[in-house]
Amino acid sequence: MSWFYAFDLFGVAVFAITGALMAGRKSMDLFGVLVIAIITALGGGTLRDVILGNHPVSWIRNDVYILVATLAAVGTVLWVRLTRPINETGLLVADAFGLAVFTVIGTQVALNYGVPVSAAVIMGVMTGVAGGVMRDIICNEIPLIFHKEIYATACIIGSFTYIGLQALPLHEDVITAICIALVLAIRLAAIRWHLALPRFHLLDRNRSDQ
Repeated sequence: MSWFYAFDLFGVAVFAITGALMAGRKSMDLFGVLVIAIITALGGGTLRDVILGNHPVSWIRNDVYILVATLAAVGTVLWVRLTRPINETGLLVADAFGLAVFTVIGTQVALNYGVPVSAAVIMGVMTGVAGGVMRDIICNEIPLIFHKEIYATACIIGSFTYIGLQALPLHEDVITAICIALVLAIRLAAIRWHLALPRFHLLDRNRSDQ
C-alpha cells in the first residue's frame, strides 16, 4: 500500500467523522449517521468520477473506501457515547489534511483524462469540498465553504500549483508533497487567524442607501 493511498484512506476516515458528527448534531439514528458519513467522505470523488466518465467510481472498484468510512462513522458514535466529544481543533486539523489530499487526487485524476487546466482545477476543488457541501445541504445548513474561513480557495491555489509544477523536472512524489503541504498550510493559517474572503452584505448596503 503506497503512502499516498494511505493518506487517501485517512482523508476518507476524517471526512466520515465530520459527517457523523454533523448527523449527531441533527439527532439522526445510526442509519442516518452512516449515510451522512459516507456521503461526506465519498461524495466529492464520486461526483468527479461521474463527470469525467471514470467508471466504475472508486468506491465501487475498491470496497475498502466504504469500509473505512463506515468504521470511522461507527467509531465516532462509540467514542462520543462512551468517552467524550471529539476535540474540535484536532478534527479541524485532520479535516484540513484530508482536504489537501483530496484536492491533489482530484487534480491528478482530471489531468490523467487530458482535460483543460480549468476543468482540472474544478475537479480538484470538487473532490475536496463537494462531499461537505452535500452533507451540509442534506442537514439543512449553509455549506461551510460559503461562510467560514478560507476553504475552497486553498484548494484552488493547491490545484493550480500542482498543475504548474508539472512543467518542472521534479519527481511526482515531490510535487504531490509540496501541494499537499501548501493546501494544508493555507487552511491551517485560515483557521488560526480566521482568514476569510470579503463578504457581500447586500442588506447593509441597502440600509446605508436609505
